Amino acid sequence: MDDHHHCGGLAIPPAAGEPDNQCACGVRRYRLWVASEQDRAVARNRAAWDRQVEAGNEWTVPVGPEVTAAARVGDWSVVLIGYEPVPGDWFPASLADTDVLCLASGGGQQGPVLAAAGARVTVFDNSPAQLARDQMVAERDGIEIATVLGDMRDLSAFASESFDLVFNPVSTVFCPELAPVWRECFRVLRPGGALLTGFMNPDVFIFDEEACDSTGELLVRHRLPYSDLSHLDAAELGRLRGTDVPLEYSHTLTEQIGGQLDAGFAITGFREAPHHMGPTAVFMPGYFATRAVKPA
Repeated sequence: MDDHHHCGGLAIPPAAGEPDNQCACGVRRYRLWVASEQDRAVARNRAAWDRQVEAGNEWTVPVGPEVTAAARVGDWSVVLIGYEPVPGDWFPASLADTDVLCLASGGGQQGPVLAAAGARVTVFDNSPAQLARDQMVAERDGIEIATVLGDMRDLSAFASESFDLVFNPVSTVFCPELAPVWRECFRVLRPGGALLTGFMNPDVFIFDEEACDSTGELLVRHRLPYSDLSHLDAAELGRLRGTDVPLEYSHTLTEQIGGQLDAGFAITGFREAPHHMGPTAVFMPGYFATRAVKPA
């Protein structure tokens, strides 16, 4: 996504002798062709998340060896929304022999914990630097994790019915369209498999972001659904996002929850939590999480 990984979302032909699915950074990948405005936004967010890794964003800081050591003996938890641990009964009774896709879940946090707890884990993320965090933890702690670089709207790197669980912490807020995400999750899950996903409450996007950040004032400004590209002018987009902060999209609950149902899922669990930062947390949930099952 940035100075350390120059693939940045553009299709790069392999060098002589380099496998076609191998990026120079050592991460398996498929090609992301930058053609539409949506694809350009995904490429931009790839670069922005790599820079977030450099800046030390809290969701890019890997777990320590004590966390994976505890997970090996059954003491573990992971988060989908804010700092709330996912309910234990949302997972299989045992992760042994369970194939897990950590979707848009790089950063060396959830993937290593689930792998240490016994799952066969593949981490799929749009950021090479985020995937490098998972690789670092795997090498440090002797854990097996596969990492794949790509856009969450296209999981064609995986065969149908490859996974028992898809674990997707809050990330759809950075994705321009969701219907392909849910269709692909449904396709790669085995019958009876579950999709655990966390997402933003779209209502938090009605407020003026600069007013919230500077004074804590909840000033209603935006009509939903919100997009950085349609609701901010160039100057404001530059101030709030620049090139180091990912673009955001509110998405409707119809896209988030209805989209999962339209893809064929049955929703069996729902949770909400306050946003982990910002003034809205006092008044409203900032995050939702769902457990959705592919019917057997």
